[in-house]
Amino acid sequence: MRYLVCFVLFIQFLYIIYSTKRSVHMLQQNLYNENNRFVKWIFNNKKSVLLNLNIYGILFSILLFYSKKEEIDIFFLSVLILVYVVSLYIDRGKRKLEQNKKPLVITSRVKRLLFTIMLLYLIPFGLYFLKIFYRNEVLLTLAIMTWLNFIVVYIANCINHPLERLIYHKFKKQAQQKLKDNPYLKIVGITGSYGKTSSKNILNEILNVKFNCLATPKSLNTFNGLMITINNKLSKFDDIFIAEMGAYVKGEINGLCKLVNPKYGIITSIGTAHLETFGSEQNIIDGKMELIEYLPSDGIGILNKDDEKQKKYKIKKENHAKIVWIGIDSKDADVKAENIKCTNKGTSFDIIFKGEKKKYKFETKLLGKHNVYNILASVALGYEFGLTIKELQQGVKSVQPVEHRLELKKLGNFYQIDDAYNSNPVGAKSALDVLDMMDGKKIVVTPGMVELGSREKELNKEFGKQIASVADIVVLIGENRTIPIKEGLLEKKFKEKNIYVLNDVRDAYTLINKLKGKEELYALFENDLPDTYTE
Repeated sequence: MRYLVCFVLFIQFLYIIYSTKRSVHMLQQNLYNENNRFVKWIFNNKKSVLLNLNIYGILFSILLFYSKKEEIDIFFLSVLILVYVVSLYIDRGKRKLEQNKKPLVITSRVKRLLFTIMLLYLIPFGLYFLKIFYRNEVLLTLAIMTWLNFIVVYIANCINHPLERLIYHKFKKQAQQKLKDNPYLKIVGITGSYGKTSSKNILNEILNVKFNCLATPKSLNTFNGLMITINNKLSKFDDIFIAEMGAYVKGEINGLCKLVNPKYGIITSIGTAHLETFGSEQNIIDGKMELIEYLPSDGIGILNKDDEKQKKYKIKKENHAKIVWIGIDSKDADVKAENIKCTNKGTSFDIIFKGEKKKYKFETKLLGKHNVYNILASVALGYEFGLTIKELQQGVKSVQPVEHRLELKKLGNFYQIDDAYNSNPVGAKSALDVLDMMDGKKIVVTPGMVELGSREKELNKEFGKQIASVADIVVLIGENRTIPIKEGLLEKKFKEKNIYVLNDVRDAYTLINKLKGKEELYALFENDLPDTYTE
């Protein structure tokens, strides 16, 4: 009997490891429950979180708890082993099918969290040795904790919260002191609803022609990301620090500004990304413009005059920074682009500086009108920093596409336009405009857009209508989630036989390669849902 109980505990231990890894991964992707993101994720996925084989584990643990005979105990323990073995097998199978866009990163914070989780799971054993619990009570408690693993992880995160705040403030002071010790460092903040990472990389590439620049790596645009970059990477030899600033709620950009004190700022574009967490479009506008409001009077802000939200915004600060306007359609922009041409080789365009009659030709490997806006903003700031036209042209030409952001690749029999990193209404429309410029058969692969609050279905339906005017073939990923897109397609009389619905984006590659005809194939992969979203 003792060996059987030990075997049950061993199998359960393995399953707890797998469950905890999944739970901690989701907690990390939901920013350690910042703004209750993890709690909302649990409620949004309560079926997959709560309805699993562990319910039977609890049932048999309860029956074991009330059983009196050893023969019955052996039966229930055997069934309990079977339940956990099958659960473990199914769970591992799911893990193999999952597409982890952002794998779990084992940071110091995660290690501290895992230690606390382990202590919580040891509580039943502690009660057993104190003779408060007996064997069957331990098994029942562990069964319930295994079933509610996400709640156990949430509790562990709450327990660790005071310690994490102390560590956070320590690293915050360290980062601020490091910036104070470099008074000649130029600090640029970049924010917007989309295009932040692309704009940051473009600016970094251009300014590096003349200066030593440090930019936040990848998409590290949170408080922790900025602090890690400053503390671990900033050196006394850097002339410029480019800080990408992300936000989910109003006030977050202002907090990031207080951390790094930017003198220069770029707003890419303001749309409806993260509408669910911001609460309203006005909150998004106010939240993004916090960067411009924060800049000192001797600073410089780069704004897009073609963006009505930026154009109409009234800066509240009386003694605000100098504003340089960029644009393509606006005639009175300070830095303007025209004659834009896009091919599968890249984009070319002319730039005109206000007050000058001469046009300067620029070429880039990047695709799309929205990337021209990003380049314009970087060129405008680079011009203010004293770069020559030749240096600016050189910098623009050297810019490389950012992975998964309108990245053009030749895959098998087709060209992939990879815009899978994220998607929002304006960015998605820009991506469709790029696809529309290509000369060949056009395919759109998408699971739709998320984090759009109450307007999610409406905006995805509109996205479907936009796709209908561009695409020859549409591949929808996820039958339920893409219903609004399909409705939009059919409303625009798009042929249903040209709509394919798959549950795994990997199957789209096989499908597209089978469609090869006389024309070149261009497939736009628009958005790839993060692991926090399931069909």
